[in-house]
Amino acid sequence: MHVDEQPVVPYKALNVIIAEINYGGRVTDDKDMRLIKALLLSYVSPQLMEGEYDFSPSGVYKSPNNLTLADVKA
Repeated sequence: MHVDEQPVVPYKALNVIIAEINYGGRVTDDKDMRLIKALLLSYVSPQLMEGEYDFSPSGVYKSPNNLTLADVKA
């Protein structure tokens, strides 16, 4: 609901919600928490919406392009 209420996608808020709130109670080591935050920056970022995005330096893992909901379900 929070995302739907915003004029733009609040990536910073989403990262905080996922890292601090969802995982915050389960992750007790500060190094693990830093790792989760760093990993999320690769997966929850505005670059995802700018076309093809590589999740890995090798380019093997990429974001899907121009998929409709029916494409994702298939």
